[in-house]
Amino acid sequence: MELRQAHYFVAVAEELHFGRAAERLHIVQPTVSQQIRRLEREFGLALFDRTTRTVTLTAAGRAFLPRARALVRAERAAVDAMNALRGDAETTLRVGTNIGLGSRLDALLSVLGERAPGLSVELHGAPADLRLRRVREGVWDAAFIRGAEHSPELEHLPLWSDELLVALPAAHPLAARDEIDAADLAGLPLRITPRQDNPHLYDTVVEACRAAGFDPTLGPAFSHDQDALAAVGSGRPSWTVFYAAQAAVEPGARVVFRPFVAPAPSVRTYLAVLPGPPSRRLTALLDACRRVDTSAGRAR
Repeated sequence: MELRQAHYFVAVAEELHFGRAAERLHIVQPTVSQQIRRLEREFGLALFDRTTRTVTLTAAGRAFLPRARALVRAERAAVDAMNALRGDAETTLRVGTNIGLGSRLDALLSVLGERAPGLSVELHGAPADLRLRRVREGVWDAAFIRGAEHSPELEHLPLWSDELLVALPAAHPLAARDEIDAADLAGLPLRITPRQDNPHLYDTVVEACRAAGFDPTLGPAFSHDQDALAAVGSGRPSWTVFYAAQAAVEPGARVVFRPFVAPAPSVRTYLAVLPGPPSRRLTALLDACRRVDTSAGRAR
């Protein structure tokens, strides 16, 4: 039995007329008659008593009618459910995020809310390799990634460059300066995330130190933002780095953020996406990224 036969049967049973049933179904009457006969042959039972003037349900037809209606309702419910899921997929933007987006993330969400008010945004924090895998699998629309690594089957669209700021104890003599020369940090332990967790940040900072004439002395690894700030602000003097956009939203009564003397080290952010024409929701995100980058002035 095919679902369309259940539809045809219900229409004839409710109209008790093959011609009106065909009109209701927007098909020709011979098709309705043919499919009902096929259904009766399959069941081995007559579903209708037909005369030249009337059509009535047989006992088998009356027994089958509620079951046929249940099949029709189930099909409609299944179609409605899939339409709802498709609609949700088309209006939900799923993005993998990394630590340190800070004020840029707030600005992005504000722009998306203004320019694409019907778009729902889901943010997912995850390690870089998982972010890339989720985009590659089509589970997420895009992911923010720092550094342009080669990612099979993905494109990395360049966005903005975030300057790095020095985080110092507020009581340290260097905190009184407006800018920090990297060479003056040589005597302080550097707290930074392990290289395997963020190779681009690690390499950028170490290269800046070496360009200033020293190899940094590594202190305890950078853990959580708040923990790192608390550790820098108390105990033995040390320093770390924060992205400028991240520092803009981080409280630090015992810590100050200072820019490096130019040229300041920076790390570029990319948006990892699948190749090909972007969806409407991804286009909205790209537009928001460009607007946030423009509004950041010289952040590029």
